[in-house]
Amino acid sequence: MSDLWLSELADAIRDTIVMVGVSAFFAALVGIPLALVLVTTTRGGIFEKRVVNSTLGALVNAFRSTPFIILLVALLPLTRLLIGTTIGVWAAIVPLSIAAIPFFARVAEVSLREVDRGLIEAAQAMGAQRRHIIWHVLLPEALPGILGGFTITVVAMIGSSAMAGAVGAGGLGDLAIRYGYQRFDTTVMVTVIVLLIGIVTVVQFVGDRFVRRLAQRA
Repeated sequence: MSDLWLSELADAIRDTIVMVGVSAFFAALVGIPLALVLVTTTRGGIFEKRVVNSTLGALVNAFRSTPFIILLVALLPLTRLLIGTTIGVWAAIVPLSIAAIPFFARVAEVSLREVDRGLIEAAQAMGAQRRHIIWHVLLPEALPGILGGFTITVVAMIGSSAMAGAVGAGGLGDLAIRYGYQRFDTTVMVTVIVLLIGIVTVVQFVGDRFVRRLAQRA
């Protein structure tokens, strides 16, 4: 391997971490509140609003059902408007975040729905306000499941970030296409695959450790 290729490999690893890290932050920042709205506005929820629930649910399903590569291309005008370019790491963060938010919201929603209904009813019987039920019952009880779902989301985003390399987003996917696919270099392809597997393994291991610790404290 040439020194130039090794230098680009280091840059690609850094770009992938930045893409996934920033996008994961936005996924959590927007996804958890979105999941709470979906859970609390459903039939029998503490903020029952069926119109809001069905509208948001349809919007979330629309984005979730769109393949990432199609969403990536469809969001190019929005990416150009927000970032000023459609190429590079920061340009890839826009579609990555928009794809991850509804995915994580649905995963978090499942964990929130699994909270024992009896705990919510007990809190209501004691006169707890609805916001207190969210902060002191729903979120703490669902936190291990939400964190587990966040780990799954980050792993999925690593794969999507590699796919974004097809449109010049940078990162390991871009490196694999330019050096591995276009130059028929098997060594590069194998190296990128091994690195992606390694990153996914580390993320899954760390996420599982945190989930176990939270479950033990519960």
